[in-house]
Amino acid sequence: MALLLSVAGSEDQAPKGSVTFTGENFTMDCPEDGTWYKSNAKVADDSKSLELSYNSDSKGLYKCVYGELKQEYYFYVKGKACANCIELEATRLGLAITVDLAGTIVLMMIIYKCTKKKSSAGSTHASKAPARAGGRAPPVPSPDYEALNPNTRSEDPYSSVNRTG
Repeated sequence: MALLLSVAGSEDQAPKGSVTFTGENFTMDCPEDGTWYKSNAKVADDSKSLELSYNSDSKGLYKCVYGELKQEYYFYVKGKACANCIELEATRLGLAITVDLAGTIVLMMIIYKCTKKKSSAGSTHASKAPARAGGRAPPVPSPDYEALNPNTRSEDPYSSVNRTG
């Protein structure tokens, strides 16, 4: 266990460089102040970082020569850059999804609580029909709607239904 911790500790102390894309530009960070080269042609002197605009001419192999021992740190730059691009980190995306889910669950609980029927804890009562107003009885059916007597019906051509089939 102690061996693993010592290895991990020594890796963190090693100098490291990085390349970062931001919009149409990219920045290279050297472990220390140094001289920058691209294909053995000097690009910049005595700077820890170098920022350039990304295009077809700027991609390729860069190196930073630093320190008294003239140590070299290499960068190979190739990527995609655009003016309106936004880099989305996985943690931010996960946080946005989690917050959205939590908000949806809270909203569903609020809607459920507000729309639930309010009833007492006791026994439920059967619903009664509403009382009718006034003491009038329904009207007597009109004699115009009485069933026709088949013996007194007319024998005209259109007074009977002919069933076919």
